Amino acid sequence: MANKPAQEPLEAGDPKHAVRATRSAGRKMRSLLLDAASPLFRERGLSGTAITDIAAAADAFPSQITYYFRTKEALFVECACRELLYLARATEQAALKARTPRDYTHALAETVTASDSIAFFAEALTLTRRRQDLAPLVERTIERLHSEGARAYAGQVARHGWRSLRAPDESSRRFWAVAIGVILEGYAMGRSPEVLCAEMLRVLGEQAKSTGDTARLRLVDARDGSTDSNEQG
Repeated sequence: MANKPAQEPLEAGDPKHAVRATRSAGRKMRSLLLDAASPLFRERGLSGTAITDIAAAADAFPSQITYYFRTKEALFVECACRELLYLARATEQAALKARTPRDYTHALAETVTASDSIAFFAEALTLTRRRQDLAPLVERTIERLHSEGARAYAGQVARHGWRSLRAPDESSRRFWAVAIGVILEGYAMGRSPEVLCAEMLRVLGEQAKSTGDTARLRLVDARDGSTDSNEQG
């Protein structure tokens, strides 16, 4: 009887390899479509952007957009959510060099107000009010925004030894709530990024105290306590 041939290694034609290749190609195409759609949506809005325009910008077919995103509205919301998370990442990167709580908050506010990503995201929020099937993506984005913001803030506080005036999660939620409110109001009033940044800083106020501030507070408290003791004696 002939010897049974050894099992051949997996090649490109193997079904498992094909599945991996298909998934990789799918992720790449989705990313290309998002990259092409975001600037068009930001410049022209949802109604002013046609699926054919996006397909042309991505060197793709219109049918690929409906295949990966189903509708133009779904693509719009995903673009806006992705851009908001990109902004959050850029904001934290910009604040890494801050040495004081004041500088940290200023770097955050300055970066956020220099971008139109929040206004873009606000349009997606309005859209999901009418399209509740798109709401889960927005909800996941907001949850991630707050969790990553809280993690980054807690890391900065621990690294510098600051004393935070609020819990990290509360600070993150408060920051983004103020950012969204100030920026949307400012866009409606035609205010400049510099004015928006100043308004954010005014509303946010003090977020934490540095080591030097904490030490000075302890010194003042100690002096006050010593004065009280002397007066009582």
